[in-house]
Amino acid sequence: MKKKDVKVLLSGNEAVAEGSIQAGCRFYAGYPITPQNELTAYMARRMPEAGGVFIQAESEVAAINMVMGAAAAGVRAMTSSSSPGISLKQEGISYLAGAELPAVIVNMMRGGPGLGNIWPSQSDYFQATKGGGHGDYHCLVLAPSRVQEAFDSMFSAFDLADNYRMPAMILGDGMLGQVMEPLRVRVPSGAAAKKYAKAALLASKPWALTGCAGRKPNVVKSFYLKDGDLEEFNLRLQKKYSLVRAKETRYEGMMLKDADLVLVAYGTMARICAAVVRQLRSEGKKAGLIRPVTLWPFPAEAFLPSVSPARAYLVAEMSYGQMLEDVKLALNGRARVNFIGRAGGGFPREEAIAAEARKL
Repeated sequence: MKKKDVKVLLSGNEAVAEGSIQAGCRFYAGYPITPQNELTAYMARRMPEAGGVFIQAESEVAAINMVMGAAAAGVRAMTSSSSPGISLKQEGISYLAGAELPAVIVNMMRGGPGLGNIWPSQSDYFQATKGGGHGDYHCLVLAPSRVQEAFDSMFSAFDLADNYRMPAMILGDGMLGQVMEPLRVRVPSGAAAKKYAKAALLASKPWALTGCAGRKPNVVKSFYLKDGDLEEFNLRLQKKYSLVRAKETRYEGMMLKDADLVLVAYGTMARICAAVVRQLRSEGKKAGLIRPVTLWPFPAEAFLPSVSPARAYLVAEMSYGQMLEDVKLALNGRARVNFIGRAGGGFPREEAIAAEARKL
């Protein structure tokens, strides 16, 4: 793919916004909430320049329903918020899944429960990966750990959402959203540029509600009243989710082959744990790291003995143990699983994680 690279300094929030525009997003609806307000502000300026639509909705509930309408019309559509705001969007996300509509939802997590505070957290893992709304559904969930990856993830998120006709979520946190780092804005050119430009056009999705002149009407719905129809639809969803699990699971491994102890972390916590692994290796200790990139589907294969034959694992989270449960399920009793976590805006420091690792 031919690309034109432009090196810039952006925050994680701004990188997500610019990445979404480069990926073909042409409709954004959101409502202000810290710590992701920079994303909304960036979209307010850039979406009109890109020929798209920006709406500051009257509430988070209104925003997700506007996204649903745009997605039904075939537009690449997105919303963003932080933890309490994402909670308000859950009914709409369930409707997106039930109507098989592609859309991207960005959550820059903050402390909770309740209104909580504006500090970074990872306490929305259950909500994102287990289906926060009603029904047997899933969102694709990507967890970038760097500003560059936050930008790049937007291309994957929109492509995956379109390919599987389902919601995709970017799960970050306030730390990722606020930190500023240099990144290469990989502006697509040539065939790639045409691909993402076409993705923003209504005619590129034959199922979309674009008017029925010259064709049979399309129907987009999540309501199945006839006996047996809803069960049949749910079975079709489960087949799709099985395909996603088989084809779209992603993770990164670091020094796993000879590791006695493997740290497991996602997002910005993984960056801290990578530093811990390097420190432990300098002390002669055989440590490694697994960083799930997709939180759903969860990369259970990363914990196979052939990949990481460790005797013990240490999960580090900005929560009191949510991804921890998926790690335990993946290992299925083959190794010890230990945990270190903080919440409410606190996060496990490098020194604390290293001290815990040395005990193991």
